[in-house]
Amino acid sequence: MARNEIRPVLKLRSTAGTGFTYVTRKNRRNDPDRLSLRKFDPVAGRHVEFREER
Repeated sequence: MARNEIRPVLKLRSTAGTGFTYVTRKNRRNDPDRLSLRKFDPVAGRHVEFREER
């Protein structure tokens, strides 16, 4: 499977201000808007919202 711009690699940055990031991929056809997920931030020690950074 070829890697292309339909499923780009993106960074999810913590909104807690710790600077922690997750790296993931998403399908641009299904999710054209910015991705926002609630995940664990080990620096903050709790679950916070992570938003897509471009």
